[in-house]
Amino acid sequence: MIDLVGERSLRDLLEERVARYMDKQFLVCEDRHGDRTEYTFRGFADAVRAAARGFAALGVGKGDAVVVHLANCPEFVISWFGLASIGAVLVPSNTAHRSAELGYVLNHSEAVGAITSPEHLALLRSLRPDAPSIKFLVLARTAEPHAGTVPFGDLLAGAGAGAAAGETPSPAVRSEDIAEMIFTSGTTSLPKAVLLTHANQLRAGERSARTVGLDQSDRFLTALPAFHVNAQGAILASLTVGATCILLEQYSASKFREQWKAHGATTTSLVAMQVRTLLAQPPSSADRDHGIRRNFYAINVADREKDEFERRFGIELMNGYGLSEAMTGVTHAPVHGDRRWPSVGLPAFDRQVRIVGKDGDELPPHQVGEITVSGVPGRTLMKGYFKDPAATAEALRDGWLHTGDFGYLDEQGYLYFVDRRRDVIKRAGENISASEIEIIIGDHPLVAEAAVIGIPDQVRDEAVKAYVVPKPGAELAAEDVVAHCAERLAGFKVPTVVDIRAQLPKTSVGKVHKAALRAEAQSETTEE
Repeated sequence: MIDLVGERSLRDLLEERVARYMDKQFLVCEDRHGDRTEYTFRGFADAVRAAARGFAALGVGKGDAVVVHLANCPEFVISWFGLASIGAVLVPSNTAHRSAELGYVLNHSEAVGAITSPEHLALLRSLRPDAPSIKFLVLARTAEPHAGTVPFGDLLAGAGAGAAAGETPSPAVRSEDIAEMIFTSGTTSLPKAVLLTHANQLRAGERSARTVGLDQSDRFLTALPAFHVNAQGAILASLTVGATCILLEQYSASKFREQWKAHGATTTSLVAMQVRTLLAQPPSSADRDHGIRRNFYAINVADREKDEFERRFGIELMNGYGLSEAMTGVTHAPVHGDRRWPSVGLPAFDRQVRIVGKDGDELPPHQVGEITVSGVPGRTLMKGYFKDPAATAEALRDGWLHTGDFGYLDEQGYLYFVDRRRDVIKRAGENISASEIEIIIGDHPLVAEAAVIGIPDQVRDEAVKAYVVPKPGAELAAEDVVAHCAERLAGFKVPTVVDIRAQLPKTSVGKVHKAALRAEAQSETTEE
């Protein structure tokens, strides 16, 4: 299938935009201290070409994976496009990952190298002995030398021997070559590695731009992490239409209103946690003193929160739904037209959505079933899961992506999201695998059994609740479980509530009856 992206790659898109926009501002990165780094389209492309030469000098070739363990910063975006330019694969890693999580990413991806910053260097060094495929560590965000690492500045200078000075490698890169491997929370196993192609990313840029009606005059600001597809969509959309992308290293509710205005932002992207924390700030005359005209929004808040946010800040929440396996949005509220809150909108211009029952048959309007998305693997849908053909075959069937999420359509085709994959907990925009936490808790020497669910959290959507059964005769406290998890999991995955119990409810086949636990938790919340 050849479509609107043709046989083009990310390298092609960047070169096209440089030729058209040259010295127009493309990328602005603001770090946690408020310092800014800015690139024009031409300046960014020069940095990308230098990175491509540096990666080639380090021995990175077409198809090789490199883990990028960085917060939002110029080096992240430069590395992404530098790797793509030589046909290599970006593997973004959540900077909250702890040892076991990052070790899994390094090994499962078969990465040949990693890029990080000083605050994460000790962790990467500790993992290298157990990650034999890693041949180099590149250190960004510092000018100080550190033994055993390649400074990012040296990478841009050619990283020593290898590539001829000034010569940028340009191997043939096709649209369906892999550009990214992004890890997403699994429901019954460890996280899966979603394979996304150049075509996937070019389509994402086109789709994201159309979703918010973006054009070259816009300034798209986001504080969401670039290791997730939402922020990647903002970067790709800006590049696609010649707009400016403003990437904040860190979200701060107290500073965000000032940053909107200071950067002249016209477009942004928010999740529920940001809406709620902004509402929690003292009202200010600056609340409406901004140029934001469009906002892509994900994860519903209560009607009263939506109404209060829109009234106070003068920004409409354009609701949408997407997932990594589809590389950004599937549905979105129309830019012009009825938005039908709490609907998550109509299918994007290149999407078709169908609701199916357990038998796979399409369901009529207003009947809840699984959300499925039509598409072509490697172009409009992921190419598959890395090293997991069984999971790929389960997710991609007969031209449809089976999301595992549940919803319904109305008579006009608007999608209403009802429930997510039952064992994925949504916390402040992060997807958390309940089974991953259960495995970690189960490793505690005093634990016999554990079950994890999500419970409502007024600020962060859901909190993590663990039900734990100690081994016979063992004395186990909730604090012991939390401490055990805190050593092994990112902070947002550590259980907020731990309930020590003598036993867990079971189904007729002996499985933990999570539906009963969820009903109990819901009842407790209602009583409160």
